[in-house]
Amino acid sequence: MGEDAHCMPITVVACPSPRATSEWYVHLHEGATVADAIRACGLAPPGVPGSALVAVGIWGRMVDLGRRLSAGDRVEVYRALTVDPKTARRERFARQGARTTGLFAKQREGAKAGY
Repeated sequence: MGEDAHCMPITVVACPSPRATSEWYVHLHEGATVADAIRACGLAPPGVPGSALVAVGIWGRMVDLGRRLSAGDRVEVYRALTVDPKTARRERFARQGARTTGLFAKQREGAKAGY
């Protein structure tokens, strides 16, 4: 869409795969919704069959697809987690060992490993 007096700039960010992000800058008319911004980028909104997207947010806060946008909003499109963050941390901790991990590298003399 071309820029005119009734268009507002919106940024849409999506993470299609691990360690990869895509960013689009779109101009939408006043009254546009989150779903409109996602469609303007060529993405399928969450909930559509075949869509890997599970949720959306504006500036890190979860919102629904019908939420109206304001000028300068950053729409973030989230995908499902493949690994539970707690499980990933435990596995990383087990691989690195208790003595060499960041917070536990300098421990008090006589303290138990990992504390």
